[in-house]
Amino acid sequence: MSAPLILIGIIFAAAFPLIAVYFLFRLAKYKYPLSRYLITVLVGSAAFLPALLLQNILAIPVYYGRVALFYHYFIRIALTEELSRLLMLFIFFWFYKRFKSLSDSNYAIDGKQPPALEVIKIGTAAGLVSGLGFAMFENAVYAASNINLLLLRLVTAALHAACGSRIGAAAVTFRSNPVKAAARVLSAVAIHGIYNLMVTLPGISSIVAVLIALSAFTIAMISITGNSQSAEAPTDY
Repeated sequence: MSAPLILIGIIFAAAFPLIAVYFLFRLAKYKYPLSRYLITVLVGSAAFLPALLLQNILAIPVYYGRVALFYHYFIRIALTEELSRLLMLFIFFWFYKRFKSLSDSNYAIDGKQPPALEVIKIGTAAGLVSGLGFAMFENAVYAASNINLLLLRLVTAALHAACGSRIGAAAVTFRSNPVKAAARVLSAVAIHGIYNLMVTLPGISSIVAVLIALSAFTIAMISITGNSQSAEAPTDY
């Protein structure tokens, strides 16, 4: 098979979770316009670059056993990637507020009052989709260097989506409830770090890690698409 065909196959496979989630939203009658979906994917993909930069900056040797493992998986990888997604979502919401009159919508994110449940749900959805965008970019890079990693990376997409959903919810609540927002960020980092650590261990740990990723993704999807009737109100936030 020619190299261009292999590359096209890798890109399609990496994008498969994104396509699947979009149609799951449609099946659940959760309105997430395609244009906004694609923009959020780009936001998540863009987060790959600051994460990579931070990981290179933090590439310092740590020689103390468990401390080294914690530093590598929880700080250098999980923390940098989640903070990068948070930064890009902050920028996304900031620009969106400048181009939309949010004060006229039930989905307003004004940062002064605790966001309504629907606002948090939309933030969660945006975070999940941006996590999939990040995963698509990362998976394509990894698979291009070693195609045997592609199947595992597709499972990792579920992890990025689940953690991204928590980051998205944090992004819309930081000004109104910084403690809860920080807790969401820390929980995303913890889940991400535990997954990274467990998939590197031999035996049953890898299976448990996959189950954790899929379970967290399922919970995130249910929290977003549950009570879809309310999601059929204004489609802009």
